[in-house]
Order: sequence, then structure tokens, then C-alpha cells
Amino acid sequence: MDNATTLMPLFYVLIFPGFAFLVAFSLLAEFFDRKVYARLQNRQGPPWYQPLADLIKLLGKEDIVTDAADRAMVTAVPLFGLAAVVASFLYIPLWTADWAFSFTGDIVVIIYLLTIPAFVLVLLGWYSPNPFGSLGTSRVIAQLFGYEVPFTLAMLTPAIVAQSWKLTDILRYQADHQWFIVLTPIAFIGALVALIGKLERVPFDIPHAKTEIVGGPMTEYTGRKLALLRMMFQTETVVGAAFIAVAFLGGPYLFGLTAGLEGSFLGALVGFLIVMLKSVLLILILSLIKALFARLRIEQMVRWCLLWLTVPLLIQILAVVVL
Repeated sequence: MDNATTLMPLFYVLIFPGFAFLVAFSLLAEFFDRKVYARLQNRQGPPWYQPLADLIKLLGKEDIVTDAADRAMVTAVPLFGLAAVVASFLYIPLWTADWAFSFTGDIVVIIYLLTIPAFVLVLLGWYSPNPFGSLGTSRVIAQLFGYEVPFTLAMLTPAIVAQSWKLTDILRYQADHQWFIVLTPIAFIGALVALIGKLERVPFDIPHAKTEIVGGPMTEYTGRKLALLRMMFQTETVVGAAFIAVAFLGGPYLFGLTAGLEGSFLGALVGFLIVMLKSVLLILILSLIKALFARLRIEQMVRWCLLWLTVPLLIQILAVVVL
């Protein structure tokens, strides 16, 4: 009993639904994203093992740190970013509303943890002697103010309706009433668009625009550090999609498929597959947006987010509070 009590938390954190599963699913999601994006451009796209091959290749490359950089800082910071994303994933209920890691205020903690990758890029660019890194850092900070406000407002809208800061309570509210994509569609759209900014995907890939500033804050980094940074963004894509799927799309609930199966292994399995499918659907939408739009300038992105995302979201929240 003592061994099981000690080992189970480690299993949850390191294996499932923690680090190992999240990395595996993020590699699969990256393949799906790249394949869809390629087909939309009339290209063949990579084989299924390409994301894993890229990861292994980067891990095996020489890890170079310039003399002007702070070696301890640039080595530790990517680990903190990846750890924050993995930690946030543990609080998202993947197959039941009776989630073991759930607590009051967990939705706020998830939002907070998902802001850390942006600060990782800020620190990396700050400690990099490369001018492209410094310029990328300034863009990361400017873009942060553009998307973070609407993302927070959008994700807190379901909490206001459900009158709870607990993600499992938001799930139960959707099971008893209606999905929040129907009740608060503006918040769902705002969350999805702001997530693109958090992930720095087209059209909001301004901080590391390859044709302009090479790689922005990541210009100087290679080998294991670059692998960790890429993995940080890949896992954040999965976590962000799962977060929105649970908050707005009913999580493991789908047209009564899990009705009467609560608490059983079959119910957990079906609910888990539903959450994963909803997450993949959201990643598909991100891929379509990536293929359809061109990159914006930084001032266009910030102005667009603050005007066309924040204002409608404030109106949505006001309507929710009043009604």
C-alpha cells in the first residue's frame, strides 16, 4: 500500500496523463498539423515519424552556448517552460468530472502556467547577444499584451456562468445544461484566436518570423535547448486545445455517449477518446487558419486583439453577468 501510494503520483506526473503521454500526443498532433498544412498547399507532407525523428536529431546535435550568454540561465529556462506546460495538463479533466487533481481556482492556475512559455522566450532573448534575439524579445512582450487579456477573459467566461473557478464544475454545468460554445460563442472564438497568439502561429508568428528575424529569441539556440523549446510549443498546442475542449466543448461528454458509464473503465476510456478527438478537431482549425492567413505586423496584431477580441469579450461578460 505504501509503495502504491508513493509510486502512483509519480506515474501520473511522469507517464500518464503526464509527461510521457503529453510528449507522445504532441508529436502525433504535430504530424497531423504538418500533414494537413501540407495537403492544403498541395504538398505530400512528412511521414508519421518525422516529428520524432526531428526531436531525436536535435537531441543528438551539439549544444552550443555563446560566450556572451548566461550558460546557467539559458540551460535552465527551457526546462521551466516545458515543466509549466506539463504541470498545467495535469489539472485538465480528461475523462471524468471527478478529476483527482481538481481544486477550486484550478482554471486560474492553468491560465497562469500557460503564460510561462512566453516569459521563457523573453528571458532567452534577453540573455542572447544576438540582435535578432533582442528584437524577438520585444515582439514577444508586445504580443503578450495583445493576446493575454482576451485569452484570460475568454477562459473565465464559462467560470462566471457556472459560478465556479473549478474546471470540473464547469464540466458538470455543461453536462446539465449546454456546451459553452453555444452559450458563449464569442468567448469560444476569442479563446481560439488568442490561443494562436500564445502559440505564435500564423498569422501571429511575429516574434520568430523566419523571413524577418531568423528565429527571434530562439536564433542562438540549437541542440537540446532548441528541442526543448520546440517541445514546449508542441505540448502547449495540445494543452491549449484540451483546455478549450473541456471549457467550451463539454470535455468527455458527447450526445449522451458516456451516460450511465460514469465511474467505469469503459466510461473513462470513451470520455478520454472524446476529449482527444475534440482536441484534434481544434488543432485542425488552427491548421486551416495557418494555411489561410498571412503574417501580421506586430502593431496590427496588438490593435486587432485589443479592439476586435477584448471589446466583444467584455460585452459578452457583461451580458452574462446581467442575464
